[in-house]
Amino acid sequence: MQQKTDMYFSFFMFGSNFSIEDGEFLDQAIVHMRHLVSMGYCGFEFHPGREQTTSYKYPTYEDELKAYQAFRKRMDEEGFNHIKVATNVGATPDCDPSSSCKAIREAGIAYLKSRVDITKALGGEIMMGPMVIPYGGFVVKAPNGEEVWSDGLQDELAKRYDTAKESFEILGRYAQSQGVKLAIEPISHWETPGPNKLAQLMSFLDGIENPTVGVVLDSAQEILDGDGPTVYAEQIKAIAGQGRLHYAQASPPDRGDLVNCWLPWEDIFTPILTHFDGPIAVEIFNAVGGFDHGLRLSRRKYWIPEVDKPNEYPNAYEVAQQAHNYTLERLTRIKCKLDAM
Repeated sequence: MQQKTDMYFSFFMFGSNFSIEDGEFLDQAIVHMRHLVSMGYCGFEFHPGREQTTSYKYPTYEDELKAYQAFRKRMDEEGFNHIKVATNVGATPDCDPSSSCKAIREAGIAYLKSRVDITKALGGEIMMGPMVIPYGGFVVKAPNGEEVWSDGLQDELAKRYDTAKESFEILGRYAQSQGVKLAIEPISHWETPGPNKLAQLMSFLDGIENPTVGVVLDSAQEILDGDGPTVYAEQIKAIAGQGRLHYAQASPPDRGDLVNCWLPWEDIFTPILTHFDGPIAVEIFNAVGGFDHGLRLSRRKYWIPEVDKPNEYPNAYEVAQQAHNYTLERLTRIKCKLDAM
């Protein structure tokens, strides 16, 4: 009997951060979970970031960690003890494991270790995201702040990758001791300076022995910056062969509706499903929080039931349900073809 793919859902539909310090947000998160679990989702992605929320509101990191532990306990008491959690984490300008500044680099290692602890506290086994170079941290020339591109950018990133390799040797050992896999995400040049391409990330990983440090494959990013289906299939085979393919996301190029989008399902997911039987997350960015500016979202917001005033446009739950059904159908179809080969 064919094994059903575990489908996760990203809480980026509801906000840019998982606001652990906000009781009203947490109450609403439980409501969202009830609806999403009833749709068939068996796991969620949370972003335990520090951008304007979380640890800045707590006296100590220990208080922040206890808050996440308490929320996991609440999830279990609500009947979600079987629900998995993955975390989406990025480096920040002040916590950058690739920085040439020792203090910032050490802060980056400490910050990412703290997110590993939070991932474990939530019962998660996967921490993914743009962890090498700060998300959106485009390189500038001092003192005029002119942005650096092309050859100059790649030369600068090469130095940062070399520095970050040492950081991720440390982080890999720590994450392994906590039972958490680090899945680094290559993200499009529209959003961040690097690594943009899967090939760039693979080159970075060549210098890191521990396969705990691996890859998440996001369909949207691969469509935008990938090297094409033939090269991609070989890349996925190589990554999986190293035990580094830790996670995957179904996300459309416009980061919205998965049903009506230009996504080559078979080219993207056949190589993944050939080598990987882990969870696949639906990642949809709603027009909330910092996403409007960061992702240049021009579409209307998917209004959130019990939060927003209803209107005639699709709501978040409708989009989530359609995404679950359609994605599962497409993945099942690909699995059937692979079984028949």
